[in-house]
Amino acid sequence: MNTVTRLFDFPYYQKEKYNLDKALVTKYAGKWISTSTEEYLDRANKISRGLLQLGVKPNDKIAIISSNNRTEWNICDIGILQLGAQNVPIYPTISKEDYEYVLNHSESVYCFISDEEVFEKINAIKANVPSLKEIYSFNDISGCKSWNDVLLAGEDTATQTQVEELKAAVKETDLATLIYTSGTTGRPKGVMLSHKNIVSNAINSAARFPIEPGKSTALSFLPVCHIYERMLMYLYQYSGVTIYFAESLETISDNLKEVKPEVMTAVPRLLEKVYDKIIAKGADLTGIKKNLFFWAVDVGHKYEPYGQNGGLYEFKLKIARKLIFSKWQEALGGNLKVIASGSAALQPRLARVFNAAGMNVMEGYGLTETSPVISVNDMRNKGFKVGTVGKPIADTTVKIESDGEITVKGPQVMMGYYKDAEKTAEVMTGEYFHTGDIGEIDAEGFLKITDRKKEMFKTSGGKYVAPQLIENAMKQSRFIEQIMVVGEGEKMPAALIQPNWEFVKEWSERKDKKYHTMTMEEMCADEKLHQRFQREVDTHNQNFGKWEKVKKFELTPEVWSIEEGHLTPTMKLKRKVIKERYKSLYNKIYDRTE
Repeated sequence: MNTVTRLFDFPYYQKEKYNLDKALVTKYAGKWISTSTEEYLDRANKISRGLLQLGVKPNDKIAIISSNNRTEWNICDIGILQLGAQNVPIYPTISKEDYEYVLNHSESVYCFISDEEVFEKINAIKANVPSLKEIYSFNDISGCKSWNDVLLAGEDTATQTQVEELKAAVKETDLATLIYTSGTTGRPKGVMLSHKNIVSNAINSAARFPIEPGKSTALSFLPVCHIYERMLMYLYQYSGVTIYFAESLETISDNLKEVKPEVMTAVPRLLEKVYDKIIAKGADLTGIKKNLFFWAVDVGHKYEPYGQNGGLYEFKLKIARKLIFSKWQEALGGNLKVIASGSAALQPRLARVFNAAGMNVMEGYGLTETSPVISVNDMRNKGFKVGTVGKPIADTTVKIESDGEITVKGPQVMMGYYKDAEKTAEVMTGEYFHTGDIGEIDAEGFLKITDRKKEMFKTSGGKYVAPQLIENAMKQSRFIEQIMVVGEGEKMPAALIQPNWEFVKEWSERKDKKYHTMTMEEMCADEKLHQRFQREVDTHNQNFGKWEKVKKFELTPEVWSIEEGHLTPTMKLKRKVIKERYKSLYNKIYDRTE
């Protein structure tokens, strides 16, 4: 097989070119269990044959909902796609109401799930989803059928000829998957992605990954139900990369040390947390060790690639790497060559310090509708620039419209929104997809994102404010976990802030410790803490024009989360929800009584 044109071609290509002993590796009961490329395909074919026995036909929709990434997900994915059916991955943390909506809208006929928590949610709404015939679980759950039942049904190889015929009938332009975007407003939209959309994106993105084909390892933990991590699954398979699945977000640190991967993906929030923990450890040092640690961090914050800072800086960097940054590398396994960062804006200081430390954080940009990668940085061939999302990948045309909006043309642009021609027409102009993001392309061809078109607002004075820019700057403060800038139609910008309560307590430890006995509500009302946050806001306000400065703010007592509805599953702010939830604080900021 010289070419890959459909998603299920990837493991077959891997078998022919690399035939890995360890293609997919998941930890069960404390032990890493490997699945070879051959076993992967053997089981995927069993799933295909088992689904045929269940009456699955081309264009049927089958949902997969898993709380963590695991080998079973990939096996089911290939097994479904080989029949010309479509995989509908669903975020495990969405509400029961959204489960019901997505399953009904997609008319899913079967559902594979991971665990009891997901089963309870699905079982609660199953009666309201007439198309759904059965649920199968990866874990053993009382009252739920096992995915092993489907594998067992597929033991009979008599229908493999039919599987091969169905595979051969699948064209690259056929629909492969429906991915429901958890929009910040309204019902999720079903993004239709073809085999070609994702295959082209995986192959063109592979050219930006400085990994040795057939000899590298990746750690996967970002949700595979999102197109970002899913596309990378295919990219890894194409490049002969062994994929280890992290147990959970809480175990990433341990898993990194066990697996020692060359590549991993991350979202900026995770990198922020890693950085904050490293800095907290440095703050606990004393004497010369502490001075040396923060000297190295200071060197890291000044980093520019390709020796642009000159010989003296490079000499300092060499010392910092040897004495301090080498320990950072060890904490992340010691072998990381690249960390692909996406989904949200990365603070330039993090890009600088991680790259200075020798762990190349390469920021990219894309959307579910673009399968997802549009552009990505690459340290090789002068393809990296701090503060940008890199240059567009091959076969991709990026155009900046007169209002600053980024539009994109390329093989990765979606087929459209499922059952919604009207919304599709709203975002497509000919072959160009309107991203809704504002950006610019510099003289060297690097793309820079400045804000979301829909999130920019005007104050009552007629001045435009770009909230993401301000929020990203403010989140550099270790005191601030989340922040939402408000002020549309108001006299001034202001902010709702969710404090980093963990750090507030650490800070309190060094002060009077009074916050250890206070509730979050009491802390939010505490004048001394408010003053401390004011200093943080004032510091970052210095980087903005007078009309952009955050003039007032209020602290929110809750932790903003996906589960509570503050954030989408990709950690974006649900602005309308947050504003409505803290309406009383918003009114307090703007001196309203209603």
